[in-house]
Amino acid sequence: MMIDIGLNLTNSRFDNDIEQVINRALAVNVDAMIVTGTNIEQSQKAQQLTQQYPHCLYATAGIHPHDASTFNDKSVTQLQTLLDDKRVVAVGECGLDFNRNFSTPAEQLSCFEIQLELAVELKMPVFLHQRDANNDFLRLIKKYRSGLVDAVAHCFTGGQKELESYLEEDLHVGITGWLCDERRGHELRACVNLIPVDKVMVETDAPYLFPRDYILPDEDRLSSKQKKKIRSRNEPQYLPHIIKTLSELMQVDKVELSKITSHNARHFFRL
Repeated sequence: MMIDIGLNLTNSRFDNDIEQVINRALAVNVDAMIVTGTNIEQSQKAQQLTQQYPHCLYATAGIHPHDASTFNDKSVTQLQTLLDDKRVVAVGECGLDFNRNFSTPAEQLSCFEIQLELAVELKMPVFLHQRDANNDFLRLIKKYRSGLVDAVAHCFTGGQKELESYLEEDLHVGITGWLCDERRGHELRACVNLIPVDKVMVETDAPYLFPRDYILPDEDRLSSKQKKKIRSRNEPQYLPHIIKTLSELMQVDKVELSKITSHNARHFFRL
């Protein structure tokens, strides 16, 4: 059994076949999936999906740094209402992203800190995002870490120095198909073996980050157009491939790693 701790099933690219996507995941023993909430509207949609598919879906509720500018006086109350649902299992996706600054750094810092305070108050884990903002991110994590029950660096793509700084704060680490990208994944591949087995979890971040080295069934029979279409959308059914790649780099049997990451996720999210 496997658990995908982060996928964006509310993305419009899943509008027409969400049930088939879920069934394909279940068919390869991905038995639980946690739908990421990125703003109030998307978190509400994620919650609704858990009601439609209660046998396999959970959700997070939060405001992504890209959406920090949408935060207003009602947001905390709305998040509290969502987080009161037993199938909504973490605060987030929240954090900082100074790469694109879709919201200003000041808006992001304020929105992130309020969500950390909420997680401390509710005694819930946090689902974290960080890009090009490591100093400020770590400063706020250090400020609140003693009050946080658990925290995971979602979709970790960094190198050893960044990884060690997160492990020093006792963060869990979410690994995606970035690991399977021969162009961009070198730093990550070189350091994943440093992650303690009780701190590692796996995720697809679907529909993003299709694992580039995955060989499609009957790939030789597919046209270039067909292959491009399939590879343009990641799905939770590809989680076993991520685990296989990770198991080779961590030198842990893939069946054992599946059990370990599943156990970690169940404990982390209180499933």
